[in-house]
Amino acid sequence: MPALVLGNIVAVRNPEGLAEYRRRAASTLEPYGGRFFLRGAEVDVLEGDWVPGHVSVLEFPSAEHARRWYRSPEYQELVAVRAGVDLELVLFEGEEG
Repeated sequence: MPALVLGNIVAVRNPEGLAEYRRRAASTLEPYGGRFFLRGAEVDVLEGDWVPGHVSVLEFPSAEHARRWYRSPEYQELVAVRAGVDLELVLFEGEEG
C-alpha cells in the first residue's frame, strides 16, 4: 500500500545547508522506491491554523520503504547537512480511495 511523507520547512537558519540538502535529497529516495510527488507545492489552507512553509510530498511503495529511507545512512547524512533548518516530516499510510 503506498505511503506519503509530507515535508514542511518551518524555519531556515542555514541556507547553504538547505541548498545542499535539496540538491542531494532525490538521490536518497531512489533506492527505497521513493520519489517527489510534489516539491515546493502551493498550499491553500482551507480550515484550521496551519501555517505551511515550503511543502513537499514524497511517495513510497509502502510505509516500511519510507521508514527505511528515513533511517538510511544516506538520508541521515543529509539530516546533519541541513542542521539549522527546522523541518517537519509526517508519514501517512492508509488505504487508497
